[in-house]
Amino acid sequence: MAVLICGSVAFDTIMTFEGRFAEQILPEQLHILNVSFFVPTLRRDFGGCAGNIAYAVKLLGGEPLPMAVIGHDGADYIERMKGQNISTQYVTQLDDMHTAQCMIITDRDNNQINGFHPGAMTLAHQNKITADIKASVGIISPDGRDAMLEHAEQFKAVGIPFVFDPGQAMPMFNGEELRHFIELADWVTVNDYEGKMLCERTGWTEAEISRKVRGLVVTLGGEGCEVWENGEKQLIAPVTAKEVVDPTGCGDAWRGALLVGLERGWTLAQCAEIGNRVGALKIAQRGPQNYTLDFTLPA
Repeated sequence: MAVLICGSVAFDTIMTFEGRFAEQILPEQLHILNVSFFVPTLRRDFGGCAGNIAYAVKLLGGEPLPMAVIGHDGADYIERMKGQNISTQYVTQLDDMHTAQCMIITDRDNNQINGFHPGAMTLAHQNKITADIKASVGIISPDGRDAMLEHAEQFKAVGIPFVFDPGQAMPMFNGEELRHFIELADWVTVNDYEGKMLCERTGWTEAEISRKVRGLVVTLGGEGCEVWENGEKQLIAPVTAKEVVDPTGCGDAWRGALLVGLERGWTLAQCAEIGNRVGALKIAQRGPQNYTLDFTLPA
């Protein structure tokens, strides 16, 4: 069966700042912040959460079904997906809007400052999840606000279990909305910063969230990840990367592995172990969709 991936398809413009943000931003002057970073390197990559996750799912032998909206400038992205044998059946193209664009500056400590123009993504709710979509598992990753709200209800209505992955979209939702997402979802995945924000906004602890779903995963970057099930926490050890080159898309690579594992019926801990391996491979390559595997998944 396939994996339905709701989220953004975007172009990433990635710039590298050779210093540290912390050395350039004065905390006591944040109310008059005015900074400029010299970025000697710049490149444009295929990105967006749905695109990145679909790439990882395909690489791991799964069948991804990205559901997204692109603009008039998205023809190259469509051709890339087709060239990778990724279905574009649920990717809608609009002629009067730009494809979503993400501007990313990364410093020497792999901290990132992002600017995001949603473009056609704001109309992602025009795509509907219906009972005729043959998927055994799905994910709601950062997307248009209305799309995320409606797709959660639609996943539940058609009986497709799904992962709620609020990511950078979390600031768009209040505590009541986030609690409702969790109540509809089967799994929740966040990084450590997002996890703290999710707990703060919902008023629930990680243990409480994990009791409302089949499992909660909190990724910790180079420290591995926490798997929470029924209020109990298990730490999954990290995989050391050969080198740390570019963190862009690491979370999406991890989520691709999670979805493939869930589709195959693995435990959440097994999914997380594979996710850590894929994340380590991704961080050693520039761009969110340029890594390859050095292992074969177990049968």
